[in-house]
Amino acid sequence: MRILQLITRSDLGGAQSVVVNLANKLCEEHEVIVVAGEGDGKMWELLDLSVKREEFSFLRRALSPINDIRTLFRLVCLYWKYRPDIVHLHSSKVGILGRIAFPESKIVYTVHGFDSIRIAYRRYLPLERILQGRCKAIVGVSKYDGRNLQEEGIQRNVRVVYNGISAPCGLGHDPFTGMKGYARKVLCIARLSPPKKIDLFLEVATRLPRYAFIWIGNQYEYTQGYPSNVFFMGSLPNAGAYNEYADLFMLSSNYEGLPMTIIEAMSFGKPVVASNVGGISEIVVNGENGYTVENVPDIFAEKIEYILENDDIYNHFSRNALERFKKDLTVDKMTVEYLKIYKAGTLH
Repeated sequence: MRILQLITRSDLGGAQSVVVNLANKLCEEHEVIVVAGEGDGKMWELLDLSVKREEFSFLRRALSPINDIRTLFRLVCLYWKYRPDIVHLHSSKVGILGRIAFPESKIVYTVHGFDSIRIAYRRYLPLERILQGRCKAIVGVSKYDGRNLQEEGIQRNVRVVYNGISAPCGLGHDPFTGMKGYARKVLCIARLSPPKKIDLFLEVATRLPRYAFIWIGNQYEYTQGYPSNVFFMGSLPNAGAYNEYADLFMLSSNYEGLPMTIIEAMSFGKPVVASNVGGISEIVVNGENGYTVENVPDIFAEKIEYILENDDIYNHFSRNALERFKKDLTVDKMTVEYLKIYKAGTLH
């Protein structure tokens, strides 16, 4: 098949990681073209050389009638250039424009965290309801998202496919060797944005001064005050590989779909303590491989300390995290599920 994968931004994030992993796996047997718009372009660096690339400078997240019309025109031209069998849309902005530009019988639209629309950008829900018939399938990345799509009146051809990644590759060296004197290392990988609750992360670090708290993904220097056991490392390529040298993964957030960063941590067998939002509790099971908790610093700190100070608990959680990854969260599993959706019905 000839498959178009489209996403709004070209910088690295959870949805972009899905596109990269899916495109790199699909290109083993199919022709794959990836389309993306604004951003620092770091996503492009991770694509297999056999994947064709189309950069759309006018494709931007912010609403702009001029840019959006230009993007629509280019999308139509792109369709006739490649005549794809499948058009897979990722993220809400290109999900809207793509469902206008392309034939509905060829479109699969993945919603990467429906809460971002349902809660943060609710004004776009009517448009999502109107356009739900303009695709062959709408995919949620968790059962939580699938239920909420249905409850919000988006009920046509809704499917659920868990995100997946390739088996991890190590860095080959310990990047945290300079962090001396700490009993354990707690890692978070996220952008500095309000939903990621950096304030909560810092409060937890204050309560646990024996541990180093490491934040990877800050796209600018964090200049406000923070405890001496907190380390900001900036935006790094292959950030998930840093889990190999951490002891536990922490993610605080107001809303999520199925975070790729948590899946990356589990692929290294790391216990997880995360906010109980989105589909996180479907893969992080309390008392099995970590905990999902309320966004309360004391609760986060209690669970992190409990895991890290009990070797038997830690080892049990670590084994379960790795087993769950291998069972449900690999790129092979994700690709098989998407291919079933791609092949459903008649391709024209």
